[in-house]
Amino acid sequence: MNEKPVMTEKYLGLYKDNIDKISGRSSPFINTFRADAFDKFSKLGIPSKKNEGYKYTNLSTFFDHDYESYFMPVQADFLKAEKFRCEVTDLDAHGIVLLNGFYPTLKEKLVQLPSGIWIGSLNEAAIRFPEIFEKHFGKYAKSETDGLIHLNTAMASDGVFVYVPEGVTLTRPVQVVNLVQSDYDMFNQHRNLIIAEKNSNFSIIICDHTLSPQKFLTNAVTEVFVGENAHFDIIRVQNEHNNACKITNTFIHQERNSVTSSNNITLHGGLIRNSTYHILAGEGAESYSYGLFLADKWQHVDNFVNVDHVVPNCTSNQLFKGVLDDMSTGAFNGRILVRPGAQGTLAYQKNNNIILTDDAKMDTKPQLEIFADDVKCSHGATIGQIDEDALFYIQSRGINKREARLMLMFGFAHEVIQNIKIEPLRDRMDNLVMQRLKGELSRCASCMVKCG
Repeated sequence: MNEKPVMTEKYLGLYKDNIDKISGRSSPFINTFRADAFDKFSKLGIPSKKNEGYKYTNLSTFFDHDYESYFMPVQADFLKAEKFRCEVTDLDAHGIVLLNGFYPTLKEKLVQLPSGIWIGSLNEAAIRFPEIFEKHFGKYAKSETDGLIHLNTAMASDGVFVYVPEGVTLTRPVQVVNLVQSDYDMFNQHRNLIIAEKNSNFSIIICDHTLSPQKFLTNAVTEVFVGENAHFDIIRVQNEHNNACKITNTFIHQERNSVTSSNNITLHGGLIRNSTYHILAGEGAESYSYGLFLADKWQHVDNFVNVDHVVPNCTSNQLFKGVLDDMSTGAFNGRILVRPGAQGTLAYQKNNNIILTDDAKMDTKPQLEIFADDVKCSHGATIGQIDEDALFYIQSRGINKREARLMLMFGFAHEVIQNIKIEPLRDRMDNLVMQRLKGELSRCASCMVKCG
């Protein structure tokens, strides 16, 4: 039996062993998706490197492992999560803390902010806002090739729900802190649904952290609806240890004249796979997708981006960068699809990477698929070392070689960070990136993992 069926069989068994508990904690509507998703996962399985989208990423390191159980929380589990405090002290945000993908049972599970925005437990929202929920849940997270998306639909029962009513502007961002903690190796997954109705303006920050040294596998799916003339920003900051694997799939559906940006900042993690799908379904929509990762010590980071220009006169821009050191590996797979009739499309893609040592490796695969003739599209990718001429120039101004290298690498990374609109977070990311480039561990103050 080959590798894929062996790994897949483990998760089919995990589903069968836990589906009664999962369904018992979920709304009837969410449960209606599970059987079909299970069937699709059974057919597609865990992606292998034969899957074109995972050509450069070997999932078996984390998926071919016997996790003791599927996490189902009790109230006591959330006590430590409630004590967590964000290290960005100047960040004025509405905070949500999730533990292993579940919303705490120690507080009201769905709250309305003074602006009228609702935030809280996904499962609670399915019960209290059935009309809104059923209009959007499961409508955007679709795939004919990636079984992990269907595995999430089959097994996830909680996560974050955000509803921004028409015309509402939230001046403070929402911050979601995903904490992973257990006394044993654990597999968990969660599902998020974000709805920003027409003429709204909203930003969300998602921070991923590990609080214990066990082996963790997280499979997360986020669905986002951005209505007509709405503005939406999502920033994900990943800072986990080398025993953690994080798989994220984010689907952003845009209506007419909407503007969105996504920014994935990966500071640390054993295996990270971020997939972002931008669906430009309304004329005049604009999409901006950014990513930065810093990797060393056998870490692997893979960014997959798919921008689908469905209708005419839309704009997209991708900028992804990586810095690789010490036996690390990275991958970028970026695709721009311009459908027939999507005239007037403007689509740009750039991927730049710096390799600091001979034993680090980066694979990049930019793609353009254009089925319309009145378009402007471009893509480019580079993999190289630090510019020796620039390094010499800085040194000639009296700066030592180490500091000169740091300055060049920081300037390289800052091109992505500068697109974070929330100033305290942008400043904090600059500081963390500089610490990381210096070889210092950039863990949060609350983290108990002493990985070096």
